Amino acid sequence: MDVLIADGVVLELGTGLSAPEGTETIDATGLVVTPGLIDMHVHLRDPGLEYKEDLATGSRAAAAGGFTSVACMPNTKPVIDNKAVTSYILNKARNEALVNIFPVGAITQGSKGDTLAEMGEMKEAGCVAVSDDGKPVCNSELMRRALEYAKGIGIAVICHSEDLALVGEGVMNEGFVSTELGLKGIPWAAEDIAVARDVYLAEFTGSPVHIAHISTEGSARIIRNAKARGVQVTCETAPHYFTLTDEAVRGYNTNAKMNPPLRGEADRAAMKAALADGTIDAIATDHAPHHLDEKDVEFNLAMNGIVGLETSLPLSLKLVEEGVLDLQQLVAAMSCNPAKILGLDRGTLKPGAVGDVTVIDPNKEWTVVAEKLETKSKNSPFIGWQMKGASAYTIVKGQVVHKGI
Repeated sequence: MDVLIADGVVLELGTGLSAPEGTETIDATGLVVTPGLIDMHVHLRDPGLEYKEDLATGSRAAAAGGFTSVACMPNTKPVIDNKAVTSYILNKARNEALVNIFPVGAITQGSKGDTLAEMGEMKEAGCVAVSDDGKPVCNSELMRRALEYAKGIGIAVICHSEDLALVGEGVMNEGFVSTELGLKGIPWAAEDIAVARDVYLAEFTGSPVHIAHISTEGSARIIRNAKARGVQVTCETAPHYFTLTDEAVRGYNTNAKMNPPLRGEADRAAMKAALADGTIDAIATDHAPHHLDEKDVEFNLAMNGIVGLETSLPLSLKLVEEGVLDLQQLVAAMSCNPAKILGLDRGTLKPGAVGDVTVIDPNKEWTVVAEKLETKSKNSPFIGWQMKGASAYTIVKGQVVHKGI
């Protein structure tokens, strides 16, 4: 089929389309053309932490990874908890970003978990969701009110579900590997208990909730059962949770340190099963850049998080190769569903839609080289890996912003 884009909008979709003279034409024979990929969970570190990443480098990494839109989390300095910071990001993005940047505001003021932030003001300013990502909202009453208020104004709530008392001083998954390495562990129950609370609050309030970066078999089971009961719950996982296990921490590899931590093989298999049966709605990277000095330290002191924008697509395409998902299911998880959850007018190529398109070369083989990554930080456990699949063209509003072919 052909896709005709004019003035940044999909004009027509069909076979044998004729374009006006002078129209730029891309021959996508043997490639896969999809609605622009959407990463609904990234950390762009701007404002305040630009030494790790900024809107320019983060958007270049997104474009290189095939993403036309990203939603940036609020744990910046200052936190995105008001109109001023939201406006700053959107204004800066207009001047510097190659892709669409959608800010996520904080649930609570300063993400401190004490008082609700001004959700209405942030939505009006351009926030597409609210989250205290990086921290859970520990106060259940406050979380209840957040869900009720968010439902009233029609903004998505994204939960970082974690029981901090159970996490304690843990730095990796609690299990055989943590015992062997002598590192304090984080039990699966720390995630499952918090996910259950957030699901029950959604059920009680009748409000939709989205659970970020699930990593355990229990979380998937809780969400699957809740969906069967009609609870308005959606969730995401990240490529590292269906690709790696806590075995990657061996050698005290701080690039394999993240939150939630890499789990065991049963959990990894559960993430794939939950993607296959639709329990997990979206694949998001949780792209979390850190400076080398924050990772090149003792494991206990290293910051949590990895960069993921440029490796997400090939790692996710592997699910298609393995028969876990078909191509349509993958596009749903990486474009259509994130758009629906965040209420974006994206994730489709129907006539009249915004001309955001990703052209994928599923057979391109390449090696992850730190120096060649567009992201400012290089904290990836996939450095040196052989990858298959990449963005051939990333097109935002009809403009090619990345050409990988």
